[in-house]
Amino acid sequence: MQINAQPVRGTKDFLPHEMQVRDAVQKIIVDMYKSFGFSHIQAPMMEDISRLDKSDGGENLALIFKILKRGQKLDLTKPELTENDLTDMGLRYDLTVPLARYYANNRHLLPRPFKALHMDRVFRAERPQKGRYREFYQCDIDILGDASIAAEKELIYVTSQAILAIGFRDFKIRINDRRLLADMVLSSGFTEKEVPSVCIVFDKLDKIGLHGVREELLDKGFIPSVIENFMGFLSHPKFGSLDFAKKYARTEQVVADLREVINESNKLAHGRYSVVFDPSLVRGQGYYTGMVFEISCGQYASSVGGGGRYDKMVGKELGEDVPAVGFSIGFERICDVLTEHPEIFNPNADIKKLVLIYKETDNFAAVITQAEKLRRLGFWVNMQRRAKKLGKQLDNLMADGYEYSFIFDEYTEPKKLEKKTY
Repeated sequence: MQINAQPVRGTKDFLPHEMQVRDAVQKIIVDMYKSFGFSHIQAPMMEDISRLDKSDGGENLALIFKILKRGQKLDLTKPELTENDLTDMGLRYDLTVPLARYYANNRHLLPRPFKALHMDRVFRAERPQKGRYREFYQCDIDILGDASIAAEKELIYVTSQAILAIGFRDFKIRINDRRLLADMVLSSGFTEKEVPSVCIVFDKLDKIGLHGVREELLDKGFIPSVIENFMGFLSHPKFGSLDFAKKYARTEQVVADLREVINESNKLAHGRYSVVFDPSLVRGQGYYTGMVFEISCGQYASSVGGGGRYDKMVGKELGEDVPAVGFSIGFERICDVLTEHPEIFNPNADIKKLVLIYKETDNFAAVITQAEKLRRLGFWVNMQRRAKKLGKQLDNLMADGYEYSFIFDEYTEPKKLEKKTY
């Protein structure tokens, strides 16, 4: 019986040319963040199921990969078994929940404020589709212990520098505040308890339009007159204006902070990207408490990153509130875009790749010594035994991105590869 060699649904095998892009993008991001003083951390992929289930992960809680208890802990003879009887751990579905636990456990060893860089795999048991995987990388930077809007300004600026370094231009960073969003929803007549449910529907505005939002709110049983008030608000010609939103804010400082972050961020952008107020930006996770932001790259992707302030999450681990704000780059989506659009980014632009061809009869120690000399000249050196058809061998290497060749005991210096040299 032939074994199915396909990877598990929702996961992917990455070919060498894809890994070149992924490795290069990861290095750009990590080096950029480190250069701004963010400390690279690592936490386990597994967390106690009680922590994952009780977090504010919103819809992600239904997507947890749960891990069976082991050995004596797994009692399959127990009557009326429930899922909780069978599992005690789960795979993390994001990097923010593990960061909260990490900080609570290690805070006495960490500076305050603490600037964290965390790039690793996460897992979600969702329906696979293009751009959505069950196993994927996230890349987060977070500032813990700074309640000022300087943290938001820094995260927006640093993340934008990473996006620029990758090769994107003219992208847009949309920004809103969950408190202002709640105020705008309440102004239409919805109650405090109804705000989260309304926001879930509101978040679909760009996909289903005003008519779709109205119909879905009606289906949920909200008062029709309140819904119409909300529709009038959404369709107002000045809906996207911060001055218009200010009329509905219960706290003027929220609007003042938004304005300051947007204005200063645009000054720092120097026209290379833009930072704009977007009252329709919701962000799905339930743990955001203040500003939220998202990056879109126009023709290439609707969203390549997002984040916001989550001042209550770490406090649940410590018993005391710790201000926190984070920004996550959509690593997988960016790599997909770069693979489809190689004109944006060439991972081998600054790399000189050379193949050193030797015969099986050549002295291998001497071949290695020659390879080291070539590496000191700045080449990446791939040593290969000479094939029967040398021309075809070199043509295949050219197709793999090699630019130079060196034939051991024949060449005195590297030669530029050309089609059908032999």
